[in-house]
Amino acid sequence: NKVMNLTILTSKKSWINLNRKKIIELNLIKGIKSLKVITDPKQISNKNEILIILSYTNLINQKNLKKSNLNLVVHESNLPSGKGWTPLFWQILEGKSKVITTLFEPNSKIDDGKIIFKKVFNYPKDLVYEEIKVKQFKNAINLINKFISKYKKDKTIRYYKTKKNLKSSFYKKRTPDMSRISLEKSLKTQFDLLRISDNMLYPCYFYFRGKKYYLKLTKNI
Repeated sequence: NKVMNLTILTSKKSWINLNRKKIIELNLIKGIKSLKVITDPKQISNKNEILIILSYTNLINQKNLKKSNLNLVVHESNLPSGKGWTPLFWQILEGKSKVITTLFEPNSKIDDGKIIFKKVFNYPKDLVYEEIKVKQFKNAINLINKFISKYKKDKTIRYYKTKKNLKSSFYKKRTPDMSRISLEKSLKTQFDLLRISDNMLYPCYFYFRGKKYYLKLTKNI
């Protein structure tokens, strides 16, 4: 399906913003020749038919949300459980490979709004950071395309009925110090930490004999 007037709002340091050309080359979004990416809610225009919010870490006020005809957020958790920052990475660290992803219409609260779809995606335990991010983006577009194909037919949004026993919970923001490797533990027990760490921005590190060393993981494909 051809997607018209599609804009993605993301953070300046997000994988999406730093890899715009790569995303187009991967041909993950069908039917468009260019990808409009913005990093400031003030850039939202009334011309946007659909605004997709991906990997954006700040709250957006209602004034800016109302500038777009329709706003959608993709969040890698079983909302309302798992609100907050980098939920996919936190769940990988918990040992999960199957992760529920939620598509919802946002309001002015953190990771809150009317839920449209939920779908389980598999993240094999051999994937490293770059592969995880590509797969994460592919899965997000999968949900968006699923929604758009239905929305085009009658412009009606059908909402998902959330189970009442799901409790709200939050993941805290990951900071660079959380990428520290312990020399007292085996690499095997810290492998998931290595594979979710960005080699460029937030590489794993350790201290030895008074010096700081970086430990970067790549995979021989």
